Order: sequence, then structure tokens, then C-alpha cells
Amino acid sequence: MNMFCYQCQETLGNRGCTANSICGKKCATANLQDTLVQHVKMLAKTLDSSRELGRFLTQSLFITLTNANFDDARIQAQITEAQNRLGGVPVTVPCGVLSCENEDIRSLRELLTYGLKGVSAYAHHAAVLGYEDDAIYDFIWKALRVLTEASTTVDADALTALVLECGSVAVQTMALLDTANTATYGNPEITPIRLGVGPRPGILVSGHDLRDLRDLLEQTVDAGIDIYTHSEMLPAHTYPELKKYSHLYGNYGNAWHRQATEFASFNGPILMTTNCITPVQDAYKDRIFTTGVAGYPEVPHIADRPEGGMKDFSAIIALAKTCPPPTPLEDGTIVAGFAHNQVLALADKVIEAVKNGTIRQFVVMAGCDGRQKAREEFTQRALNLPKDAVILTAGCAKYRYNKLNLGDIGGIPRVLDAGQCNDCYSLAVIALKLKEAFGLDDVNQLPLVFDVGWYEQKAVAVLLALLSLGFKNVKIGPTLPAFLSPNVASVLVEKFGIGCSF
Repeated sequence: MNMFCYQCQETLGNRGCTANSICGKKCATANLQDTLVQHVKMLAKTLDSSRELGRFLTQSLFITLTNANFDDARIQAQITEAQNRLGGVPVTVPCGVLSCENEDIRSLRELLTYGLKGVSAYAHHAAVLGYEDDAIYDFIWKALRVLTEASTTVDADALTALVLECGSVAVQTMALLDTANTATYGNPEITPIRLGVGPRPGILVSGHDLRDLRDLLEQTVDAGIDIYTHSEMLPAHTYPELKKYSHLYGNYGNAWHRQATEFASFNGPILMTTNCITPVQDAYKDRIFTTGVAGYPEVPHIADRPEGGMKDFSAIIALAKTCPPPTPLEDGTIVAGFAHNQVLALADKVIEAVKNGTIRQFVVMAGCDGRQKAREEFTQRALNLPKDAVILTAGCAKYRYNKLNLGDIGGIPRVLDAGQCNDCYSLAVIALKLKEAFGLDDVNQLPLVFDVGWYEQKAVAVLLALLSLGFKNVKIGPTLPAFLSPNVASVLVEKFGIGCSF
């Protein structure tokens, strides 16, 4: 066994990758990421919690998300920075998943670790916009300290309590990011988004970072090129402060796993702002760039912005001017922008539709997309839903059904897209407000069911967040996580009704 990783849904055989990963991560990279996580724990064990340390911990954990960073040199640089912060203080922390022999304790430790990775990603996004909460950093620090203890000294009850607390902190973090995004860019608005292409050269922006997109938009005003979004960047078109840029042309392509063909046909430069990069292909390797936590060997990396300034995207812009326009993939429009503020503005209409029976069910089909053929089942389920059912969605799972012609119910679209994966928070807010409007005692009394796709660790944080808010009977697919031992899985089933949707 040269490595061991089972943090994502596509892990080999739903057991674990042991000789290179399905995601494309090599053994050396996987082991470096384990070492970085080990050093993050060492820092938490050695240093007191602080805002500055919290920023480093969250950035480091974000780097280890699935499909975030494949660049060994940059991961090693982060490890070296951690060692410098330790200042030679001797500290011992086990390294790697299998350093814990007890299967159930290992399962709880990894469930907490992956929840922390998801929380860290969202906290990092908020911090980039100037929004931070020391209580979030303090929890990450506290949980990491517990994870430094030997598996024989931490019992299952203590770890379970931390896992559930991680769900509450995930809610807190997503709420913070929601505030950061809406305060910076305005509340999302219902917006038709073009799927076709224009006659000018373009730059394609993928990942999740809205500030990177705005920096690029600012630097390309009157440059004679158009900016396109890809995958999780699609919701950018719904924010007033971003949609005001006339050269934010449209959305190109689908979910992250189709990069090999869609990046090739785009023709222009591609900017990867966060996780969801896949192994880079020859067809576009000379025109892809990374920035932020993203990284890939031999791919140019755009440095962080100076204090109070912007990132320098001049190299990408110069390259774009030499490229032909994108090759069309499709045409038409899709509608997005149904975040909580917008939906609550339509609350009276929605409530009346439920009361008069024209809407009988809300189905939360959110989360992550992935490569497995089994995920086609999500499309079929959307097509086969009763005509009086409305889909609530967020995250890249929406690409399984957001371009279907499912119609509307009394002017309310049957697919309400709240935004990125972190905007699952919006869906929870909508559900809680509906519970209040109908005078219910329990959110689970709503005509609401969950059929959620998952892929990586941000989805773990979202799941824990839903559980902390009291939602039960959440079905996830296409498989239950490999890191859930049979005993831990049975507890989740018995206490929360968690199940596999397939």
C-alpha cells in the first residue's frame, strides 16, 4: 500500500485508493497532503488559538480538499511554513488515516476531519472578503487538538459530540459567507444566464472564488474580451455587483468533471480559482492558470493579491487576446438566483401554492456532481417527479437537471437554483422560514424530502450542518461515504435517518 485515501465519494471500490487516486492524485501527493494535515494538528497542539493561526489552518486544510491542489512543491512549501511556525518545538502527532487502528474511532476522527476541511473552505472564502469569526477559528483549533490525541485516549462519545458541534459551526460559517457575499456583491436576483458564446475571445473562470472573478472583470473592462463562468461559478451572474459588467457574457459548460472536453473547446485561457481542477490535458495545458489554494504541476500560478489590491491577471488577459472565440457547446438560457432573500420575497406566492395544493412537495436535490454513471439516476428522478413537485438545488449537482425543460407551477420555476454548494445554507433558511410561516413545530413536518449528491469534503460539512439544524431522513448518493464504519453509519441511520438515495 503506497497511500491511503477515502475522503471522496469516488474512492476506489468505495473502500479507499491505495495506489494513486481516482481523482488523479499521485501517491507522493497524497502522502504530502497527509503530512500537511499532520502539521496542522501539530500547530494546534503547540500554539494558542489566534486569528492569524486560524487563517493558516483553514488555508492548509482547504489545500487538502479533493481536486484542490496536485502541486507537490506548493504543498511542501505549506508544510515548510508550518514547520517554521513550530519553531523547532518537538511534537509528535500520528500521520495518515490508518494510524488509528480502531475502525469506529477512525471513522469518527475522519468524519470530523472532513467536516473541518469543508468548514475551512467556507471560512477561507469569507476571510478573503474581510469577514472572519474568531469562534470558528477557535473551534477548528479545539477540534484539531483533540485529533492529536492517541486514538486510545479519546472515546467515541467525545468525538461524536465534536462531530455534531462541527455541524453547528458549519451553519455559522456558511451564514458568515452568505453575509460576506451579499454585503459585497448584493443579494442574488432571478437572472436568465446565456449558455451560448459570443464572437470575441474569452476567459473561462472555474472554481468558487467570486473575488477573483471580480478582480478579473475589473481588469478586462474595455479589453475586447468576454468573461465566462464554469461549473460552480455560474451563480456569479445573479449578484448585482457582478452582473453589472456587460462583458460577463454567460456560462460555458457543465460540472467540474467534464473539463477534459469543455476546456479543450473553450479555446481561450482558463482560470481555476479553487478546488475542482482535474488532471490537466495536453489540449489546454498551455492556457490554464491556477490561483489561491488551487495548484497543478507546471501550471502557472497567479500570486495572491497585495493588501488592499487586486491579483495581477495581466498574463491571462494578454493570452486571451491571441486566442479565437470559444467553440459553442449549446445555446439558450437557464435561470438562477433563487437564494433565500429572493425566494422569501416570493414567500406569499409559494405559501399560497402549497395551501391550494398546486405545490405538494419540495425536493432538495443539491450537493456535488461526479463522474460515475450511476449519477444519471439524479436526472431520471428529476424527470419523473410529480408535476406538483419543486426542486430546491445548490452546488454543481444541479447540472444533472438544471437544463431540463421542467416548466413551472403558477409562475414558480420547478427548479429553484440557490447558487454554489455553500448556498445550501439558503435552502435551509428557506425551509426554516416555511416552517415558521405554516406554524409547524418541526421542520420535518414540511412536505420536504432530500435526495442529495455528494462528492467531497464541503458536502460533508453541509450534511453535518443540516443535521445540526434538525433535518432528518436526508438521503445521499450515489453511495454512503467509505469513511463511515458500519457502526457509525448505523448510529447516523438510527438517530437522523441518514440513508443512501440509490
